[in-house]
Amino acid sequence: MSDCPSGRDSRKSSAVLAILAPGQGAQTPGFLASWLTDDTARAQLQTLSGVAGLDLAQLGTDADADTIRQTDIAQPLLVAAGVVAAERLLAGGPTPDVVAGHSVGEITAAAITGVLTPTEAMAFVATRGRGMAAASNVRPTSMMAVVGGNADEVLAAIEAAGLTAANNNGPGQIVAAGTVEELGVLAADPPARARLIQLSVAGAFHTVHMQPAVATLEQLAATLSPHDPSTVLLSNADGRAIDNGTEFLRRLVSQVGNPVRWDLCLDALRDLGVTGVLELPPAGTLTGIAKRNLKGVALFNLNTPDQLDDARAFVAEHAGAHA
Repeated sequence: MSDCPSGRDSRKSSAVLAILAPGQGAQTPGFLASWLTDDTARAQLQTLSGVAGLDLAQLGTDADADTIRQTDIAQPLLVAAGVVAAERLLAGGPTPDVVAGHSVGEITAAAITGVLTPTEAMAFVATRGRGMAAASNVRPTSMMAVVGGNADEVLAAIEAAGLTAANNNGPGQIVAAGTVEELGVLAADPPARARLIQLSVAGAFHTVHMQPAVATLEQLAATLSPHDPSTVLLSNADGRAIDNGTEFLRRLVSQVGNPVRWDLCLDALRDLGVTGVLELPPAGTLTGIAKRNLKGVALFNLNTPDQLDDARAFVAEHAGAHA
C-alpha cells in the first residue's frame, strides 16, 4: 500500500521517516518466496538459517499456516524477512529518522539500527522463540483481542478477570492475555460495546507467564556485545527513544514478560513529526494501525522485492534528519 495524501508539504526540512517491523501474527504462507529470487538474499537467509537451526527459506515458501504459526518458527522467520528486506532497501541510501518494531519486531529494529548484528539478532530471536514456546507449555494460556469499548472500562475488565493488557495498540485495540480460565471470565462478562476476538496463539505473551523465557534470554544477553543505535530507536516498554545499546538489549530481554505499549510508540512517532511510515515485510498490520492513529502520514507496505524502487523513492522523500 502507498497512501500519499495530496498537497502534503514534502520539503526535506520537515520530512521524518519511520521504518517499522511487524510482530508475530503478521506471517503468511509463502511470504518469503519472492525474496529468494535474489542470490544475495538467499545467501543471507542460508547464513541466518544456520544460526537459527531452521531452514528459513523452506519455511518461508513451502510451509503451511499451522507450521509457521508455531512460536519458535514464526519469530525467526519474521526477523529474517525484515533484516533481508531492510538491507536491500537501505544499502547506500538515506538513514531512517526513527525505527521501531512491535514485539518480536523490536529484534528486527535492533538489527537494522546496528544494536545487534544480523547473526546476533537471529541467535537472540531463535532463543526467544524456543523459550516462549516452552513457557507456553507450562500451563494453558492464550490471548484475546478486545476491539472497541471505552479504554478505561476495557482495562478495568481485563484486570478484574486476572488478565494482563499484554498489547495496547492504541484506542480500541487492546489484547488481553492470561490463562484459558481467566479469558473465559472475560468472555462471560465483556466490556460494554467491545468485541472479543480469540487469537490463534499458544501462550500469554508479554505477561508473567513468560518469565522462564526471560531467564533464558538473560543468559544469552550476557554473551552479546551491543552497540548504540545508529538512529532514533523506540522501545515497546514506554515509547522512549533509547540511545544506549546495552540498555536496549536489557529491554529486549525484559520485554518478553512485559506489556507492549505500542500506543506510546505511536505517541512518540506523532511527537517526532513523522511524515512517512514504511513497514517491512510481512507488511500491513502496523501501517493499518498507523492509518487510524497517525492521520495524514504517508504509508508504504513493502512486501516484495519488485517494490524496492518505489520503496527507495519513498525513503528518499521522507528521510529528513539523517538524509
